[in-house]
Amino acid sequence: MARTYELKRRAERQEETRRRIVEAAIELHRTKGPARTTLSDIARLAGVQRHTLYRHFPDERAIGLACSGLYMELNPPPDGTSWRTIGDPAERLKAALSELYGYYERTGDMFANILRDSEVHPLTREMFELRRGGGMAQMRDGLAKGLSPQKRVRAALDLALDFRAWQRLHQSGLSRREAVETMVAAVLAQ
Repeated sequence: MARTYELKRRAERQEETRRRIVEAAIELHRTKGPARTTLSDIARLAGVQRHTLYRHFPDERAIGLACSGLYMELNPPPDGTSWRTIGDPAERLKAALSELYGYYERTGDMFANILRDSEVHPLTREMFELRRGGGMAQMRDGLAKGLSPQKRVRAALDLALDFRAWQRLHQSGLSRREAVETMVAAVLAQ
């Protein structure tokens, strides 16, 4: 009986260590960016030796998968259930952008680093593409229903959904409501 308890406790400690390593990676990716984060940085912040980090994660890709997976689990993007059933296209767009821009406000520091680093760091690009999937295209297609089928409307929707467009509106000092209203007006003007 004592042996079973010891094995269970050991497994719990290993899982705790693994979680601490992943949380350290998330924090460093959020503050420095993945391309600027070393495995030594992660080990130091997690309070473990490098060999302990390697026992849990044999390479950078393994920790990237764990890090991006936990981050997305803790910060899921909007799924559209709150706005998909809204019949009026303008109101649907307003609700969707408000939800999306709230998500960007909560995750903006991480997204800014990920987007910056994905341009120069192949592993970050791979993780970004893996986790992004086709979510924005599906969101755009759902929002396009009831609007003009013109190419310009789809382009305006792509712009309204884009993180960097939100970032620019945010940096311009617009509130979330003002940013939403600006982009709704731009999309509907097409």
